[in-house]
Formats: sequence, structure tokens, C-alpha cells
Amino acid sequence: MFSDKDIQQITNKGITVDQVNAQVLRLKNGMSYSNLIAAATIGKGIESYDENDIENFIKLYEDRNEKLSIIKFVPASGAATRMFKFLFQFIKNYNPLKESIESYSERKSDELIKTFVANLENFPFYNEVILKVKQIHPNYDTFTEGEKHLQFVKAMLDTNGLNYSFLPKGLLPFHKYGNTAITAFQEHLFESSLYGTSNGIAHLHFTVSEAHHDYFINEFNKIKNDLEQKTNTTFKVSFSFQKEATETVALTKEGRVFRNEDDSILFRPAGHGALLENLNDLDGDIIFIKNIDNIVVSEKNIAVSNYKKLLAGILLEAQEKAFSYLHKLDKPNLSETDFNIIALFLRYRLNVPINPDFEDYSLEEKSIYLKDKLNRPIRVCGMVKNEGEPGGGPFWVKDNKGKISLQIVEFAQINFGKKGQQSLVYKATHFNPTDLVCGVKNYKGEKFDLKKFVDPEAAFITMKTQNGVDIKALELPGLWNGSMAHWNSIFVEVPLETFNPVKTVNDLLKPAHQVL
Repeated sequence: MFSDKDIQQITNKGITVDQVNAQVLRLKNGMSYSNLIAAATIGKGIESYDENDIENFIKLYEDRNEKLSIIKFVPASGAATRMFKFLFQFIKNYNPLKESIESYSERKSDELIKTFVANLENFPFYNEVILKVKQIHPNYDTFTEGEKHLQFVKAMLDTNGLNYSFLPKGLLPFHKYGNTAITAFQEHLFESSLYGTSNGIAHLHFTVSEAHHDYFINEFNKIKNDLEQKTNTTFKVSFSFQKEATETVALTKEGRVFRNEDDSILFRPAGHGALLENLNDLDGDIIFIKNIDNIVVSEKNIAVSNYKKLLAGILLEAQEKAFSYLHKLDKPNLSETDFNIIALFLRYRLNVPINPDFEDYSLEEKSIYLKDKLNRPIRVCGMVKNEGEPGGGPFWVKDNKGKISLQIVEFAQINFGKKGQQSLVYKATHFNPTDLVCGVKNYKGEKFDLKKFVDPEAAFITMKTQNGVDIKALELPGLWNGSMAHWNSIFVEVPLETFNPVKTVNDLLKPAHQVL
């Protein structure tokens, strides 16, 4: 039961009491695991193309893109804190008066700190941090090696230093060209000039936290003119925040709604699935989606960007055919042959299994059925070979109504307690690097309401702590998982070199992030 004060708080969020009650019920009932039928593999849900095909799809995109509105959508709200987890532990546990870095590394079984200190000068932020640490400690050069490393890390992370852990990943120095450090944000602008322009203009949309918004604007204003001259591109950049109405409640161990100290209801950000609202607000013919930390240095970016063009060319080809069939379905007097051709396109191009009873449908029923299946957003997703990287992957999944579909499934959605499900995961050959190109308009040029294609059963339930108390938290269906469950999907093999995320700060030492 909610008090009048609770109801006012809920209403002010832009949601209803019924929605909150539904969240509570979902938390109490537990999450629904995906029912995996098979791993998607080459020829069975994942397409693979030779060099000639790749060139043709790239040319198709390059021939069309000047007539399209193109947007690059980059989720960029995450703070960089997790990148520095082992460094926070180092600050807390290392005493340079008592042990060396080597003995600390052995005592804590921490190879990351050894790699970090051995490669300090190769990090893009080295010059900036050295300058800062010497401002804080003018006698820095007289310190022992251990004390130097400790103070270097503190200057990076402490609030009286550069406070990197407060910044989002997008505003951290990611790459270094000579003596100039470049942020991931700037690299995404450069990358968009390689494949995401139309008539010399690149539109980018970043989802950011409100606390970081001004920092992004300042960074853009600082780099805009120089970057536009170098790339001969005009950059149109917009930002949005996760909407309050997407936040969700949490439960205590006893199953009560968790409250703040002032007795107000705790509402929490609901994971990246909440960004579907932000994506839904964009109006573009083609939308590229890529995470902020998956970016490479400019010399490697041309090859990587060609695969974005490949995905976009595949999308355009499939979309044009789908649109032509939808226009056909608007006309009367289609033959059995017409319906069968469209059904084959759905099955073999868009990976949509056709109902076994389809042959028994009347002509009118066939028309309605095919139009429903065909008139949906389309996503073309790059998939890379699984070489031990963490992350979800492509699977054939059966829902609770017995319908089979091609999905991207996160590990959190898989019930590893079921032996059969676990064995299917081990058979997976590819995983999802979050590299998508989306068509979000219908055959009449109208924008789809993307909220109509979500599987609400694909919500995540996670255990968190709040003020030292264990809570059960609810996350909305993931942006490229349950939020796109009822889209039409094409999965395409792309090289592993297109996937270069930065999960820890040491990932910046990998070749993809180093200028040779």
C-alpha cells in the first residue's frame, strides 16, 4: 500500500502506481530465463561474406548514404570507476615503506598492478598525471619507486588530483598522438566522419549523466573547429539523459519496497535498457549503435569503419526488399506464389520462422500474418568469433508461447543450473560486441514506436547493496536484448579487430589503443 506522499512521488516521476506494483510483482516472482534452443552459428543465424560481397555491400551503402539521415548513437553515461578497481585497492592496501610493488603484487595475486607500473609512460594520460603529481608534490623526484607509483595513482584518482574516477569513460584520455592525448569522445567524432556522414554532416547522439553533461559540452566546444577542419566534416552533436520515468524500485530481503532515510521510495537507474526511450526519440533513417569504450586509434579506424559500412549496406538491401513486399501486401489479389516468396524472404533473410500452419491460412490471413512479421524495425548486428571474451551472444530462443526467434542473450538471462542450457552456451561460436545498425522507420517513412517491440519478460533482477543493505534491484530489458526482442534481426560475422573495449585501464595498452 502506498501513502499519498508515495503516490505523489511516483506521479512526479512520470509513472503510475500500477507500473510500480508491476515492478514489485516482477521482483517477487523472479526473472524469466531465456529458453535457449540452439547457438546461432555460420549458416544457421549468422551470415558470413567473402571480399567481393563485402565490397558490394559497402558500395551499396556509399551510393545511398547521401540521401539518408544518419545518426550515430553512443551510450556514454557510465562512470570510469570500474576501470580503476585494482588501483583503488592498491591505494588502500599498499604501503611503500613496508614492501615493494613486486611483493605487493605477489601478496595480493595482482598482476594488473605490475603491468600498470611497468608501462606507465605508454598510457595516454601519463604526461597529464606527472604534471599534476609534481604540482602536489614538488619533491616527487626524491621519492622511492614505490612512493612514486602510489602518489602517481593518487594524483590520477583522488578528488584533489585529476579525479579520473569521477569522469565518464568518454572524457578520459584514451589515445596519445605525439604529446597530445585524445578522449574516447573525440575518437567517436572522428570515426563518424569515416562512415556516418551524409552531405558532409555527421550527426551523433550521446546519452550521458546529468552530472557530466557540461563536461561533454566543454570538450566538444574545445575540439570542434580543429576536428571539422581536419575531417572536412560538420559535427552535429546532441545529448540526452536517462529519463526519470525509466527508474525502478528495489526490494529488501523481506520483500518490502526499499526506502531512503527520509522514508521516500528509492528509485534506481534501470540499466542500459532504459536507453530505449532515448533511442526512440531519435529520427533517422539509419542509426549506428556503438559503446563509448569500443574505439580504436585513427590509423586502425579506416579498416574497422568499413565493417560499419558493410552492416549498413546489408541493412539497406534487406530493408528495400522488405519495403517492396510491404507495398505489395497493401494491394489486393496477391497470389499464393507471392505469399510464399515473401514467407521465404522472412525465413531465410530475416531469420523469422514461419508458423507451420501458414499453408492452411486463407489468403487474407496470410496477408495479415506476413505484414505483421515484416513491418518491424530491422537491426543488423556484427558478431565476432568467441575467443574467451565475456559477453552475451546470438542464440535461437523459444518464448513461453512456443515461438522461436533469433536473439542476443546476455549470460544473466541464462539459467546455468540447467545442464542443457549450459551445454548450448559452450557450443556458441560467436558473441555480441554491441555493434549494430538499425532501421527504425517503416515502409511509409514513419518512425516505429520502439516501445511496442520490447519483451517485458526479459527484465534483469540483480542483487545490490544500498547504504550497506542488501537489496533486490530491477533492470529493464537490455537495449540490444529484450528491448529489441521483437525486431527483425540479421547477424553478420565481423573480425575480432572491430571489438576493442576498455574494461580496465590496462586495456589502453593493447595495440588497438596504441599509436605505433
